[in-house]
Amino acid sequence: MMQTFFKATMTAAFLAAVSFAPAAHAGLFDDDEARRAILDIRSKIDAVNARVDTKADKTSSLTLSDQNEHLNQEIAKLRGQIEVLTNELANTQQRQKDFYVDLDTRLRKLEPQKISVDGQEVSVGANDQKAYDAALATFKSGDYKTAASAFSSFIRSSPDSGLVPSAQYWLGNAYYAQRDYKNAIAAQQVVVSKYADNPKAADALLNISSSYTELKNKPASKKALEQLLAQYPNTPAAQTAKERLSSLK
Repeated sequence: MMQTFFKATMTAAFLAAVSFAPAAHAGLFDDDEARRAILDIRSKIDAVNARVDTKADKTSSLTLSDQNEHLNQEIAKLRGQIEVLTNELANTQQRQKDFYVDLDTRLRKLEPQKISVDGQEVSVGANDQKAYDAALATFKSGDYKTAASAFSSFIRSSPDSGLVPSAQYWLGNAYYAQRDYKNAIAAQQVVVSKYADNPKAADALLNISSSYTELKNKPASKKALEQLLAQYPNTPAAQTAKERLSSLK
């Protein structure tokens, strides 16, 4: 009877020890090393049970209290080993999860992103937005020469970026602000011919007209306005073109 009592105690203790491992770490037994460690602990518990069988036949060697105390110590030791293994595996799994999350975040930053520019969805590279914003900020600060250089550099380095049409338009404006009207016209004509469907195209024609006006080329200025009205009649720039045409008559 005492032997049965100790075996039942030992089994219940092992189950209690294992139950200390959080449910969230049910994957513990999927790990080969953790599985071997648990099997080793089970073997130790079997050994303890074997000693119980032997001691049950020699009840005179230890009192019931002494045996119970010894078993409690063995159980506490085994329970501690299980907790250590569970914690180590949990930490390893968390580190692996953090690593893959970080890797995925880094890779996503390198991939082109979809953004809305002037109402159109375009693909923009990882560093495109920063470079474009820096060039635009330089333009707004009034440093038109540096801005023109920055926009030109951006267009050369990121020719496939969805921000290129806008960069080309602002390049034309940077030239215009420097009174370099010939380069302003050339830059804006690229917008009109290469990016005709871009919302900036109508404004580019308006800038071309202004540049020709500054160059005292009234026919060319008028032609640009007429092209604007023909191609982009429903744009805000078209209303401005109508007003300017009236003044050119």
